[in-house]
Formats: sequence, structure tokens, C-alpha cells
Amino acid sequence: MSYVFQFGIVWDHWPKLLEGAWLTLRLSAASLLLGLALSVALAFGRRDGPRWVRALVGAYVEVIRNTPFLVQLFILYFTLPALGLRMDAWQAALIGMALNFAGYGCEIVRSGMEAVPRGQLEAARALGLTPLRIFRHVVAPQAIAIAWPALASQAVLLMLGSSLVSAISVEELTAVTNSLQSTTFRSFEFYFVATALYLVMALALRVALDGLHWALFRRGRPVERRQ
Repeated sequence: MSYVFQFGIVWDHWPKLLEGAWLTLRLSAASLLLGLALSVALAFGRRDGPRWVRALVGAYVEVIRNTPFLVQLFILYFTLPALGLRMDAWQAALIGMALNFAGYGCEIVRSGMEAVPRGQLEAARALGLTPLRIFRHVVAPQAIAIAWPALASQAVLLMLGSSLVSAISVEELTAVTNSLQSTTFRSFEFYFVATALYLVMALALRVALDGLHWALFRRGRPVERRQ
């Protein structure tokens, strides 16, 4: 093999790679927060809303889950301006990632809602709580705690899927890597380092979400002992 590895050139452009990775993290965090809020709202509408709301949410979930994320981005960034709704690349990426996450997160949260004991719901109704208050104080906290591992996995997929927003000129890690390798002709070195950065970010996100789960839902609980 005659190929000579030159990772020194990657070090010369390291600040640009870090800037792209930082944008990836910021975009992923913002879309995750927005997507999680949408997921909870959609789950409530699909389970406890009127029939027409349940039908609309169900249609939305099917469309999101059965169409490519890249096509969804193109619709937001290229098609909506023809209808008079314009947004820049960052806004399109943020909204697209949040809407995509919500399509999957809705079903994840709804599965957690189904696991909440019926007795608690009956007790809340007996106390005179409205459906919205029951959802807010009884169902949602437990549903999110139950569904958290699946939501965390989906969050990691969301962060990795952010690489597709480079197609609409968002300068995140993949876009920066593509630009650098096209000008230096060192594709192996740059893509290898980009892969390592994505791996580190994914593992760090997983650890952060696990820690947040412990802080929100498990801290202060007695340790379960195995018999």
C-alpha cells in the first residue's frame, strides 16, 4: 500500500473541526429539547385527545416515520419558500430535526403512558383532577421516566442524523469535513477524525442522558437489592 497517512494536516485545521462539532452539539441539543416537548404534546393528543386530533397525530407519525429525513429537510428549506414561508438553513435544520424526533418520540412516550398503572389514573379522577392535570402531574412524569432509555437512544440517533443537514449548507461537522477534504485531498484522515468525533459525542451524550435520568428520576430512591 503506497498511501502515506498525514494526520498533521488534520491538526492544522483542528479549530474548524471543533467549531463544526460544537455546532452539531448545539443544534442537536436545541432540537432535542423542542422535539421532546412536541413528543409529549403529541402523545397526549394521540391518547387522550378528540378523535380528529388522534387521527391527525397518527397521520403525522406515519408520515414522519415512513419518509426520509433528507426529503423532510428539503421540503422545509426548498419547498416551503415557494409557499411564502422562508427560513434560513439553521432554522430549517432545527425545525426538521425536532419534527423528525417528535414523530418517533411520540410513540415512545405513548408506550410509557400505557405502562402507568390504571389505579393511579382512577385515583386522580376520583380527586376531581382534569385530564390535563392528570397528564401533567401523574402520567407524564412516570411515562417519561419509563420511556427514558428509548428516548435517549433516539436522541443519539438524532445527533448522528444531524450530519444530513450539511445538504442544506449548515456548517456542522460533516459539512466542515467535506469542505476540508475537498481542498486538501486527504479524505481518509479527515473522515477518520470526524468518525472519532461523532463517536465521542455519541458516547458523551449517552452518559449525560443517563446522568440526567438518575438525577431526575432515581436520585433519593432506595437501592433495589437482588434476592
